[in-house]
Amino acid sequence: MGFLLRWLGAFLLLAAIFNPTSWNYVAWARNEWGSQTPLIVFLGLILAVLAMVYLVATMRSIGILGAIIIAAIFAAGLWVLTDWGLLGLDNSALNTWLGILVLSLILGIGMSWSILRQRLSGQQTTDEVDS
Repeated sequence: MGFLLRWLGAFLLLAAIFNPTSWNYVAWARNEWGSQTPLIVFLGLILAVLAMVYLVATMRSIGILGAIIIAAIFAAGLWVLTDWGLLGLDNSALNTWLGILVLSLILGIGMSWSILRQRLSGQQTTDEVDS
């Protein structure tokens, strides 16, 4: 259940920032820049901090190589689905949602990695602190 909540949080965050509909931060900020500039900046900073929390935690737990490997696994899975004819990549909106899904799964895995590793190995994960 914990992983699902972390993944859902990442998915909702990424979809709030950008998605193929007109209901997202980027589209709203473009359309309302002149009349809502302070609110756009305020909400943009909040979204940036939330995204940074996910990104920093992911990079600390799985690193850039882990993120690349996870992305490659999902890309290979999409390639298989496309090769089998189950998925067509000619729909740009679908491609955007798939990108959001894959990125959110990477962030969700990154946020959950230390918990999963602890359960599999039985070893605690701690941050190194310089004294």
